[in-house]
Amino acid sequence: MPTPFNLCDIAANARAKRERRKDARPGELLAAALELFVEKGFAATRAEEVAKRAGVSKGTLFLYFSSKEELFKAVVRENLSGRFVEWRLELEQYQGSSADLLRYCVNTWWERLGSTQAAGISKLMMSEAGNFPELAAFYQAEVIIPGRELIRRVLQRGIDSGEFRPMDLTYGVYNVLAPMLFLAISKHSGSGCMPANEPLDPVKYINSQVDNILYGLRARAAPAPSPT
Repeated sequence: MPTPFNLCDIAANARAKRERRKDARPGELLAAALELFVEKGFAATRAEEVAKRAGVSKGTLFLYFSSKEELFKAVVRENLSGRFVEWRLELEQYQGSSADLLRYCVNTWWERLGSTQAAGISKLMMSEAGNFPELAAFYQAEVIIPGRELIRRVLQRGIDSGEFRPMDLTYGVYNVLAPMLFLAISKHSGSGCMPANEPLDPVKYINSQVDNILYGLRARAAPAPSPT
């Protein structure tokens, strides 16, 4: 028979387990929500499905997130917009050339985001933003605008150093974004983007695209003067 001391220990351990479980719940809910939003889209995902996949009740979900919209915003912040501070710091501390920095940025994007389930958020927003203007405005402010600004800074760095030619940076940014978006969409579209007999190697694709972009960006030597 347990002694009073052992009963106290048992009760304390049980409380500790409950607290650990409680602390883990927001992360479990965000992971479950990301999976379902990417699988089914925002409109088709129901709050009770998210709760069930996370192993909690619907009521528990709403203790942490007041609505499905707030849950989606938390998923975006957890997986995308919350990481911009880290990425800006990396950019500021990078010591190599701007060409190497651009290649590093695109490859790192693939390793950390593009190859993960979080890349499906981009596809989701392109397909559903028109039906959810508030979420579209949120995504613009939290992801699109900071992301474009980060790429703009990389390109401006190259222009300032003389590596890259002067350009309209608005469209220069789109040149970099386009292959990244294609890769994210193709990853989450099954066979809809690529023929089955031509599998896409993401790393080869990225480096091929960066080669083409850098060829277009590089500063040209001034033409030699005509002989007189």
